[in-house]
Amino acid sequence: MASKLSHILSGLTFLSAVNAASAQTALTRAGKGIEYKAEAQVTASDGQTPLWLGANRQGLSSVKGDNGYLRAGIFRSATHDTLHNWRIGYGADIAVPYNFTSSFVIQQLYADFDYKKLRLSAGSKERPMQLKNNELSSGSQTFGINARPVPQIRVELPEYLSITGRSNWAAIKGHFGYGMLTDGGWQESYVVPGHHYAKKALYHTKAGYLRIGNEEKFPLVFEGGLEMACLFGGTVYNPIGREGVLDEKLEMGHGPKDFIDAIFGTGSDATDGEYANSAGNTLGSWLFSLSYKGKDWKLRAYYDHFFEDHSMMFFQYGWQDGLLGVEFTAPRNPAVTSLVYEYINTSYQSGPVYHDHTTAIPDQVSGSDNYYNHNLYAGWQHWGQAIGNPLFVSPLYNRNGRLDFTGNRFKAHHFGLSGDPATGLHYRLLYSYMRNWGTYSSPFEDVRYNSSFLAEAHYSPSHIGRLDTRGWQFGAAFALDRSKQYGNNTGFRLTVRKTGVLTK
Repeated sequence: MASKLSHILSGLTFLSAVNAASAQTALTRAGKGIEYKAEAQVTASDGQTPLWLGANRQGLSSVKGDNGYLRAGIFRSATHDTLHNWRIGYGADIAVPYNFTSSFVIQQLYADFDYKKLRLSAGSKERPMQLKNNELSSGSQTFGINARPVPQIRVELPEYLSITGRSNWAAIKGHFGYGMLTDGGWQESYVVPGHHYAKKALYHTKAGYLRIGNEEKFPLVFEGGLEMACLFGGTVYNPIGREGVLDEKLEMGHGPKDFIDAIFGTGSDATDGEYANSAGNTLGSWLFSLSYKGKDWKLRAYYDHFFEDHSMMFFQYGWQDGLLGVEFTAPRNPAVTSLVYEYINTSYQSGPVYHDHTTAIPDQVSGSDNYYNHNLYAGWQHWGQAIGNPLFVSPLYNRNGRLDFTGNRFKAHHFGLSGDPATGLHYRLLYSYMRNWGTYSSPFEDVRYNSSFLAEAHYSPSHIGRLDTRGWQFGAAFALDRSKQYGNNTGFRLTVRKTGVLTK
């Protein structure tokens, strides 16, 4: 017995030594494969910046009609070491803008530590949407690409991991993390006196996705997932309770119990009184996708169902709201590469009636969800831009010193089209049409109709790939809004970008 134990301990010691050596080797490789990016961009508009010139750009944009920035960054992808178990990636990306909410922006500053399929990621990092076309979609409703990255620490499976062995018929991926919003000081300077805002708000996110199918062996593939988030902790100023403003300042909990409540959507806030609700601002989405791959084409349908708290998380109130989309990837041709159509409905929100149970009327009716808004935190936003889908008109477009989403009940049609008509030339077209009713508590007097259009093209003389190629890239864009919500805006944008390799 002692001999067997000795062999086991020796084996564990050997494996630990091997892993330690591998990790040390990863550090020595971290100076190789570094790439750089430098970019200059200028926007000129008549009115505010049109929606699709500013939206879904990871928050590096401005609603002020004339704006621009100089940007530079260095990056090393952990995938540079795909042949090794231990891998390190990192990035530093800064911008000096004008007519933005900041005069200096640390857009990205992060490090990724990979072991096989598992990753520990720390810092601010631009992350793509899941189960959507990141170039043509209007955006995810929970984790979009519209706002600045939030610094966080997260454990993740960034790529699908097979749970059925080499057959790869079923796979999972996901993440779990905590972070902190960085816009508390800006919120304080932006809001009008007496309006609520928060500083040092904590940020919890988690997501899990399941893929069933292997398109290399069978054309039909299903993907599904759950994304959830919670804003909690920090200090809330001018919080709104059931009787109006409660106090000038409210210190929110940030102990172990509060971190656990953020995970499970439990607990309550001081403003809830006897009608306890989920602690903080809790929200999320169910995502579903079904794709069929032909010989040289692909068709995919997807659905994004958003919920606030628990009222629309399951089927108690019916799933009348959601984002329904279709994406078609065309056979290789010089005109059209991909087509996207999306229909978004957020007008139901569990219905217009809200009533907490009382002794007189024991029934609970959890309607009037008020998507993206919250009585304590400044809604589902970061630096004034919606963290989710930008068709929820971001607070910055209000220009009234309030961080509310004033138009969260809408129905919209969204179209996207992209293509590569010549070597090194890539274009995309976006068009959205929306009818907006405001909110249940503050409806618009008349329905507001909004149309937004974008035409954008990029040319890469030293063409290697479709986007972000090494070498020079020149871009131009034209956009307009004809809208009672955004105003009538027309804008142009020019971009010059240089990317390359610092160390091989």
